[in-house]
Amino acid sequence: MERATELVPLRYVAIGGRGPEDVVADARGRVLTGVEDGRILRVDGLTGPGPARVEVLAETGGRPLGLELLPDDVLLVCDAELGLLRVDLREGIVRILADSVAGERLRFCSNVVALSDGSVCFTVSSRRYPLQQWIGDIVEHTGTGRLLRLAPGSESPEVLLEGLQFANGLALSADESFLVVAETGARRLTRYWLTGARAGHGEPFTENLPGMPDNIWRAAPDGPIWVSLAGPRVPPLDLLHRAAPAVRGAAARVAVHAPYRPTGAVGVLAVDDEGGIVHHLARRRSGYRFVTSVCEAGGHLVLGSLWERGLAVCERPAPK
Repeated sequence: MERATELVPLRYVAIGGRGPEDVVADARGRVLTGVEDGRILRVDGLTGPGPARVEVLAETGGRPLGLELLPDDVLLVCDAELGLLRVDLREGIVRILADSVAGERLRFCSNVVALSDGSVCFTVSSRRYPLQQWIGDIVEHTGTGRLLRLAPGSESPEVLLEGLQFANGLALSADESFLVVAETGARRLTRYWLTGARAGHGEPFTENLPGMPDNIWRAAPDGPIWVSLAGPRVPPLDLLHRAAPAVRGAAARVAVHAPYRPTGAVGVLAVDDEGGIVHHLARRRSGYRFVTSVCEAGGHLVLGSLWERGLAVCERPAPK
């Protein structure tokens, strides 16, 4: 992998809420995000000279994570406590689309994309640990993450792929022939084929990433897939993942009770539909930490974080 270029911060924007875990941009360059207290916010004027404007669009009553903006002011939300939601942004009405699969309650839904056939695909990061204990799954390396699909008119999702290491961000290929899933705990992107001879199968897409991928986002079919890196590679963790299950489980029990403080190392990647890395931007000592999402808005990159109380606006690299 070629050497990373510097991630250049331009502005920090407080939004009146903690943990804007995912960020998505609409056609007008406004950024939508969900925060810890359950509110869905829209932030306008992020890249302008004046103060940004923050508007509350809805409240889920849970903990919103991954978002997918649809036409007609509809937002799909993966809520870590409630499941897969549909939010009418004009009325602020929240409806649960799915809260269980095969009789098992959905917890820790992570990210979502909509397909052109009306179906919705989304990830579940862990079947063992809730959001508040996410580090336990990373340490234990449970491999209980899933990729699910909800067909139009259905209330029960089907399992497309399981055994994933903390399934997280999700994006579509330009031609909708496959999905790209971020496996945070394995430092890789995985491809799941939707069409063609390999339909229904998963395979590595981009491996040995320089950090742990979190949410991923694509502005348009002709643009790259942006990948946030929530933290750098941790070699001792790589070694632990090769240990016996009992050892990993014991380490996880300690980790969930230990105070967590993210490092100052942050980064984002842009990848193409061949799995090649187009951009690798990093900053070793950042005041904005634990970057869990990235999107493009107004010609800039906007970062979200499970840790921070605002958004970071950074320079967008020139297209290659």
